[in-house]
Amino acid sequence: MNIGNRIRQLRIKNELTLQELASRTELTKGFLSQLERNLTAPSLATLDDICEALGTDLSHFFKEEGEEKTVFTLQDAFVDEQEGRVLHWIVPNAQKNDMEPLLMELLPHGRSQMIEPHEGEEFGYVLQGRIVIVRDSDRKGVSAKRGDTFYLKGDEAHYLENRTENKAVVLWISTPPVF
Repeated sequence: MNIGNRIRQLRIKNELTLQELASRTELTKGFLSQLERNLTAPSLATLDDICEALGTDLSHFFKEEGEEKTVFTLQDAFVDEQEGRVLHWIVPNAQKNDMEPLLMELLPHGRSQMIEPHEGEEFGYVLQGRIVIVRDSDRKGVSAKRGDTFYLKGDEAHYLENRTENKAVVLWISTPPVF
């Protein structure tokens, strides 16, 4: 691990100058500069003081931060075939994120699971076929066809239904994750 570079990254992330970090750690600006350029190495006690001033601890300082994945391929997706529908979890482990995208195939006369009331919101884009969005307050439902989008607040129970003889495909995004 490049300790000097890690100190510099954390200092910049915390919007601190070398002088401000020096004041917080009771070290000299010159010493910190040498550390950041890997011209000297800190003692464990000194590194612990620097970590504290940077709002972290030694275990988090040395924890390798993996590069967050940006692009996901078909090989990353998880497919779950259920009665009346096929779910494609297109972003692995999305439940840890603020939103969760799902590609749902609704088979003829199939329907999604019931989504119970929640604090969030949902967005959908009908990629193929025709669906009906059914809410507790509107059992008849509202139709959406290929190319249409829908936006729902999660304040009441709802589900998607395919009332046709053809498959429907919907990109459905929920925040926070509820699927």
